[in-house]
Amino acid sequence: MPKVISGFSKLSKEDKIDWLAKNFFNNQNETINVIKQYWNDNSKLQQLHDDFIENTITNFYMPYGIAPNFIINNKEYVIPMVVEESSVVAAASLVAKFWSTRGGFKTTVISTTKIGQVHFMFAGNKKEITSYFNEQKSKLREVTSSITKNMEKRGGGILDIELIDKTKQLDNYYQLHVTFETKDSMGANFINSCLEAMANQFKRHDIEIVMSILSNYVPECIVKSEVSCLIPDLGGENPEKFAKKFEQAVKIAEIEPFRAVTHNKGIMNGIDAVVLATGNDFRAIEAGAHAYASKDGCYKSLTHCEVKNGIFKFWIEIPLAVGTVGGLTALHPMAKLSLDMLNRPSARELMEVMATAGLAQNFAALRALTTKGIQHGHMKMHLMNILNQLGATAEEKNTIAKKFENVTVSHSAVVEAFNKLRE
Repeated sequence: MPKVISGFSKLSKEDKIDWLAKNFFNNQNETINVIKQYWNDNSKLQQLHDDFIENTITNFYMPYGIAPNFIINNKEYVIPMVVEESSVVAAASLVAKFWSTRGGFKTTVISTTKIGQVHFMFAGNKKEITSYFNEQKSKLREVTSSITKNMEKRGGGILDIELIDKTKQLDNYYQLHVTFETKDSMGANFINSCLEAMANQFKRHDIEIVMSILSNYVPECIVKSEVSCLIPDLGGENPEKFAKKFEQAVKIAEIEPFRAVTHNKGIMNGIDAVVLATGNDFRAIEAGAHAYASKDGCYKSLTHCEVKNGIFKFWIEIPLAVGTVGGLTALHPMAKLSLDMLNRPSARELMEVMATAGLAQNFAALRALTTKGIQHGHMKMHLMNILNQLGATAEEKNTIAKKFENVTVSHSAVVEAFNKLRE
């Protein structure tokens, strides 16, 4: 086993790779070749990527696809999606086309408030800490004035500061609960800088500041996207039956957590793909969305459906704290290209696009589940992955794809067909 290494971060990229290959791989040359084949030939671009994180040795590619035909608030969009899962982009594109002739997607940003907290402990009288907070409240704004100046010029800043008593849940525990508007910035660094300045101002000998940090739970940064049409306009052999079954599927996800988790995972297939393509933080989005799905004390569906008075209506309400300026959105060339593709949206518009991608993905999944089953379409898309693993030639892929045009795809069936063809 290799010894613990000191000063690893100071090694050159070449030396890092040599150390890794020597100590953790049997075939050192092959390992080094695999790592280096993903380097970008453009050294300037490669250096940009190397600087995004620490100890970089290479790049890890993800497919970048586009989903056309989205009509959102009567405006046409092509949506960029970065995702490795088969059928996600295809499903989004098909659903976009389906709804483009039925009025498209209607979206509304309900609110854009974000939250940060200073967590502290105080063992004294509640009246005393309340009085101290009231004295300090204006000063807490004053000490952040240099940080908030530019944000305020753009219409953002600190909205409110509250003292929250949490001593019933944890002895001596209080919060400064701060709400923010960060406009087109995701605002993490801005919020955290404000909170730390407030913490320094607020602390005294009998107040122990534990930490100051933004929250990725943003239940007041909500966007809604919906589709609706007359039930006969859904098409198919029996649109009334389809609408009712679809509604039942959504209602099951509203009461059954085991189903809701997979249901919401499908929504995030669409949302995360756009989050990644635009250089936003998919981990923060995921955490906030799943917390929101649990806000009533039970994990539930993020989408809802209503079939009433001859109208089918399907919608999503979801918290999305995103940015279109700062961070990777300003650094990553493909993130910038994605935002250009979306016509340089504001953060509010990007929220609407992401929510719509999630709703489209969920519609596609539920339509498949309640009709011919999820595996039919999914395995069709997975067919090429299987053939690539088997090392099929272009001619063999074409032959086998034709064989499975009207046949359900399974891994074993594809392997059998491939082996027969090779024989």
